[in-house]
Formats: sequence, structure tokens, C-alpha cells
Amino acid sequence: MSNPPYPSCHVPKLQFKLKCRDGEAKNLLLWIGYCAFHLGNFRRAEDAYQELINAHEAGDEVFLFLSACYFYQQDFESAEKNAEKGPNNALKNRLLFHIAHRTGDENKLMACHAKLRDNKDDQLSLAAVHYLRSHFQEATDLYKRLLLESRDDLALNVYVAMCYYKLDYYDVSLEILQVYLQAFPDSAIAVNLKACNHFKLYNGKAAESELKVLSDKGVNLMSNDLIRHNLVVFSNGDKALSVLPNLIDTIPEARLNLVIYYLRHNSINEAYELVRDLDPSSPQEYIIKGVVHASIGQSTGSRDHRTMAQQCFQLVSACTCTHTHTSPL
Repeated sequence: MSNPPYPSCHVPKLQFKLKCRDGEAKNLLLWIGYCAFHLGNFRRAEDAYQELINAHEAGDEVFLFLSACYFYQQDFESAEKNAEKGPNNALKNRLLFHIAHRTGDENKLMACHAKLRDNKDDQLSLAAVHYLRSHFQEATDLYKRLLLESRDDLALNVYVAMCYYKLDYYDVSLEILQVYLQAFPDSAIAVNLKACNHFKLYNGKAAESELKVLSDKGVNLMSNDLIRHNLVVFSNGDKALSVLPNLIDTIPEARLNLVIYYLRHNSINEAYELVRDLDPSSPQEYIIKGVVHASIGQSTGSRDHRTMAQQCFQLVSACTCTHTHTSPL
């Protein structure tokens, strides 16, 4: 699809035109789906694309648009089912690539990986999956190469800054992030990342003061899941029980930070329930799972838990159990 002739904020106008049948319903539904999707209203976009499929002679590419809607609603089974109905093109491969990552299907992931080409869209997908799999150096290299080729694509600066944040180069992250903030000073994602860097370099108060930039501009901080999560971290766990449990399925770090909260408050059983089925993929996850098993082993005398803790700790070079933040992507 090309860029729509309507601003994305005009979804209500498009819906009104659709009800009045002022124009061709098929095209209006396409634009409603497009606008709603880019506004983050994935359910409304899903409805529009589903109506297109059911009531109009829409092309097979609409199945890919519908797949993307399901993907962002965490319904990966429906996302894959619809993606398979779409035409065999680069978009389909990227969708299946991300779905395979989210579902943990390594065979499908590698099959899609082999089909990725050396173009911007495919390389952005590859970098994103590297980042999500904690391959931060590989993601950094890809984003930096893309930035060299597309200096005007300022959003790439945010992605590079996110990678450097994950690599613990907080000063470098701030320097690169500033390029984007000069153009978009009220970006919630960029300001939040700046706050995370300040938390690492200084303290929670310094981080909270950075977020004040958004609240001063009338942004409701509590309406943003990412910022709500990080405010709990910045405040040393304040309101953790009312915020973090609802974010476990959307922000991976929410689970880890809730485990840390339970450990600090001697709620070992609750912490164990959260890590029991956790398959660690990063040093921090191994550390936290190891600490939980060690705590249970110490309190109950369980040899099995002590052995599990030892196995977790052997997979990392240091054990520093600290608060974590999510980085938006």
C-alpha cells in the first residue's frame, strides 16, 4: 500500500463515509485498516480487513495485513495461519520470521532467515530479532550500517541508542539519542530511553525528572505501559504489585522485576512461580532464576534447587542481580 491520502487521525471520517457509502467500500476499508493499524488500534484494523475478506473481492495481500494485526495482539497462531494465505513475498517472509521468533520455532526461524535479502526492510527485521534475542552487538552493527546509508532516517538513532544502552554504554547511548531528541523532544519512547540511561548513570530521581518533560507537555504517563513499568523501577519497587503483574505478558522485564520485588520481600514461593517455567536466554535471566533456586534451596535444604542454582550461575561470569528496564521496540 502507498501512503494514504487521509491523515491517520481521520479514521472516524472514513467510518462515516463508509456508513454513507460515499465512495467505494473496498477502498475505504483499506484506508480504515491502514489508519487504525498505524494508530495502534489493531482490533479495529482487524475488523476492517476481515470485512474486506468476507464481503469484498480483496487481494490475497490483505491476509498479510490481517496477520500483522493478529501479531500485534499476541495471537501468533492466527497470525501465522493468515500469513500462510498471503502471497509469497518479502512481507510474508518477514511476518513468518517474527512469528517464528515469538513462538520459539527455531527451524522456521532459520528457514525465514535464509530468505532475507540485503534491503532495508529485511535488514531492519533481522536487526530487531537480533535485539530481541539479546544479540545486541549484532543488532548494533546492522543498525549502524543502515544509519550510514540513511542519515535522514532519524529513528535509526533511537535503535542504535537502545543497543548501546543494552551493552552498558550509557554515555554513548545518550549522545546518539540526542540527535533524535533534537528533532522530536516530546517523543515518549526517546525520553523514556533517556530516563533509563540516567537511572543507570545516576539514580531513580534523575530518571523520574527526565520523564517530567512528558508530563509537563500533558502526556499521561500512566497510560503508557512501558513508562508505568519503568516508574516502578525508578521508585525502587513502589506500586510493583499493582502495576507489574498486568504487564508480564507484554513487557518481558516486568516478570524479572516482579521476581526481584518478591525476593526483596521474602516472598520466595511467589518468585518461584514466576521463574519455574522461564527458559533463560540472557545472563540476567539465568542470574535471577539462579537466585530464586538458591533461596529455596537455602530455606528448605533442597539439594535439587541448589543444583539448579549452581547450573544457572555457571552460565554467567558474574552474579549482579539488579533492576532492569525494557527498551521500546
